[in-house]
Amino acid sequence: MFPSISSSKQKQNITTIGFYNVENLFDTIDNPSTADDDFTPKGKKQWTYKKYKIKVKKLGSVISQLGMKRSKYPPAIVGLVEVENAKVVNDLVNSSYLRKHHYGYVHHDSPDERGIDVALLYNKITFELLSSKSYPIFLKDDKGDRDYTRDILKVSGNLHGELIHILVNHWSSRREGTAESEHKRITAAETLRNLIDTIREKEMNAKIIIMGDFNDDPNSKSVKEYLVKGDFYNPMESLLDVEKLGTTTFNKKWNLFDQIIFSENFLEKEEGKLYFKHAEIFNKKWLKILKGKLKGSPFRTYIGPWYQGGFSDHFPVYAFLKKKD
Repeated sequence: MFPSISSSKQKQNITTIGFYNVENLFDTIDNPSTADDDFTPKGKKQWTYKKYKIKVKKLGSVISQLGMKRSKYPPAIVGLVEVENAKVVNDLVNSSYLRKHHYGYVHHDSPDERGIDVALLYNKITFELLSSKSYPIFLKDDKGDRDYTRDILKVSGNLHGELIHILVNHWSSRREGTAESEHKRITAAETLRNLIDTIREKEMNAKIIIMGDFNDDPNSKSVKEYLVKGDFYNPMESLLDVEKLGTTTFNKKWNLFDQIIFSENFLEKEEGKLYFKHAEIFNKKWLKILKGKLKGSPFRTYIGPWYQGGFSDHFPVYAFLKKKD
């Protein structure tokens, strides 16, 4: 049965926005300035070029499928975290599943001690890149010294002719403990709100998309109280609270750290303007571990020191935008 002309037109009118924590997308070359030694052929992970190429191909396969069920095309925009450098992002956009889809990318080096950064892929046909800049988050460790982390990446451009601003984040982990590290994520949220204020000083009704791995859930203090106020809408909150879904697991507990958040003007259906339609987690069966004590959790590249050959320890998330006729 062939789709009707109206359903085909409706698919073309839907744009997908994605986000993916790609879990340690390192090349195999040692960078003496960062702690990337594990991800080298002679390092603890025995990270070879063959393993690297397999991971890049698998990640490209996932990204190419985000939103395809409702839209005719792969995502127009994809935020990425845990990429080592511009080279790995370039390899990703030129991999077998993505090279035909006209992706450009934005990457800025962050001062993170492990050498992992954030980046943005964009379809050069549907998104016109205007500017990009990275913004540091100033944290202190227990000794009062600077604790270096990932910058916030701001990208501005025209999506289907409409100016939008995208803010890509990767906030501090919970490795030290959730409560012990909470202040770092609150600082990140405050830094992000200051950046939003700066955007709105120049453009009062700016359309803003926040995305990232926040290492906190939608109902956590940093996100719920410090970031998502009345001027933003977080569709991921209902996925966690109502549908009980998550993007990553720790000690068999699901968390929804990966989120895409929209300024409230994306809820307004104005003629010729993009508006928010729906958000989902891309958690297909083939992206999951199929047996054992981790059954159902994301099929990752490594479990501890053991190579698994999976995709990532996070599921990607995506959202649909539609333009009012």
